Amino acid sequence: MIYLQLLYTFAKIGLFSFGGGYAMLPLMAREVVESHQWISSQGLVDMIAIAQMSPGPISINLATFIGYTQAGVLGSVMATSGVVFSTALLVLVAAKALLANPDHIITRGFFKGIRPAVVSFVAAAILSLYPVSVPDMKAFFLMLAAFLAYGKFKLPPIPIVVASGLIAAFFF
Repeated sequence: MIYLQLLYTFAKIGLFSFGGGYAMLPLMAREVVESHQWISSQGLVDMIAIAQMSPGPISINLATFIGYTQAGVLGSVMATSGVVFSTALLVLVAAKALLANPDHIITRGFFKGIRPAVVSFVAAAILSLYPVSVPDMKAFFLMLAAFLAYGKFKLPPIPIVVASGLIAAFFF
């Protein structure tokens, strides 16, 4: 049954992805594109762009969008519930451990060890999405311009995304 599949898949994604929405992208891509083939790589990239422009966390937005494409409103509720509840459970357990023993060597070491792993997940997401997102030199220069606009000139992301979309629509 698709509803239970969505709930289970997104609960697994939420439970085993440390570091927030971007760290979830490699596992999400593996599950929804490769394992279940619910959407294509290009579809995932498009949904990520929409999720970025939508208010709220990217993981919740993606779960909602993907669930909706597979099973309508109830599918979106199941996928979103899976990612939210499993992540909330994980945060509660981690917070309890941290509050109970914030200065314990194992607690500090654990959280110190998570940071490099999270960076690797974000880097893996970037590397896996790069070929689909930046297929040619025009797209590369658009990416570079957006990177500079955001990183160097500190422009807000929404106008950068909208401008990038308009530029691509008219010049690509």
